[in-house]
Amino acid sequence: MRKIVVLFAATALSGCVNLAPQHSRPGLPTDAHYPSGFENDVALGQRATDVAWHDFFADAQLEALIARAIERNRDLAIAVARIDEARGQYRIQDADRLPTVGASADATRSRSASPTGQGTDTSNRYSVGVGVTSFELDFWGRVKNLSEAARSQYLSTQQAERAFRLTLVRDVASTYFASRGAEEQIALAEATVTSRREGLRIAKLRLDAGVTSALDYRQSETLLTQAETELANLKLVKAQSDNFLAVLVGGPLPANLPAPLPLAAQSKPPALSAGLPSDLLVARPDIVGAEEQLRAARANVGAARAAFFPSISLTGNVGFASGSLDNLFGNNGLTWSFGPTISLPIFDFGRNKGNLTVAEARENIAIATYEKTIQTAFREVADALAGRRYLAEQVEAQERGTLATRRIADLARKRYREGVSTYLEVLDAERNLFASEQALIELRRAQADNLVTLYVALGGGMVERR
Repeated sequence: MRKIVVLFAATALSGCVNLAPQHSRPGLPTDAHYPSGFENDVALGQRATDVAWHDFFADAQLEALIARAIERNRDLAIAVARIDEARGQYRIQDADRLPTVGASADATRSRSASPTGQGTDTSNRYSVGVGVTSFELDFWGRVKNLSEAARSQYLSTQQAERAFRLTLVRDVASTYFASRGAEEQIALAEATVTSRREGLRIAKLRLDAGVTSALDYRQSETLLTQAETELANLKLVKAQSDNFLAVLVGGPLPANLPAPLPLAAQSKPPALSAGLPSDLLVARPDIVGAEEQLRAARANVGAARAAFFPSISLTGNVGFASGSLDNLFGNNGLTWSFGPTISLPIFDFGRNKGNLTVAEARENIAIATYEKTIQTAFREVADALAGRRYLAEQVEAQERGTLATRRIADLARKRYREGVSTYLEVLDAERNLFASEQALIELRRAQADNLVTLYVALGGGMVERR
């Protein structure tokens, strides 16, 4: 028992030296504030990290699709499985910091020639014991740093799963908005096709009556084919969006989904506060994950440095041995063995130095990756803030422009009926109105999509509904 106590005392004393670089966050590689002009946006509304995605989206159908995607998306299932894989790797590596204690029992019966040369002798030997095999005393922190690296890799994998979950929420919402936009544009195109078919019928009657020319009739026909072509294209976009949405949600779209909201109502989520760029360091899972990768890289540097120093391993065994079971556990049967092994690298032909160079290079790569991740996050938030302001202005201007274009089209048709203008004027007005109405729907889709992008870029979507 005393020997076991000594062994665990040696374990406690190991790892007292850590050769890994001390971890500290690199300086913020961006401005301390978002671009000028968005000062009011910094303090506007709630923090995205405090808003559950259930509360951010007002559309019940979109909410149901996101919940289904989180439950059934195959890529997300892979990301979750990678967490279990990384957790297992960490447990394996961390187990090396403690001695592996094993019990053994042995019984042998042997027969050999008698020393007197007459006859044979038969003997029995029984033994039981508890032992430790080749446990490394981690004086230089090599095993500890390898364990820390595995732990950071595990935490990084957790953050990668969180980042993918946010990306999935954004992708489902973006694809859903594309589908809704195509649906609204299809409804507009179908109404336009119906209206232009009626216009073509009237133009034919006027042509047959000699009231109008064949040119006006052909122009009406061109106007109809334009709408029919656009309708077919929109149906293709709608089908492709729905197909991608089915992949994201992990299966066919349910038939019993709640009624959707129009795009115009999708652009009124809770107001969000942008905060400061430094807030992203703890709000964005991709940044947190990149920092964990940096921690892992620095721990590996410590492990590579420790390889230059001697390594000491212990092998020990405590047990009992006897020629008979009756006396196996007596005082005379007590056995023990204890032996250290010291290994010192002398000529490794640059192997340890090469490993250290690789580890230090990977640390520099991790630093650059961490800084680039922050820069990317800064740009995404800045772009989304600009989109929140300027897309709203575009939608408002496009609504006014569409109203004016509709009035122009009404006047053009009236002037044509009264014989004041040619049908070419009506043709141009109808084309401009159709394009303006389609552009308004597309801007509303972009506005709704941008607000989701801002929400995700700020790290929202991870908290549960309270």
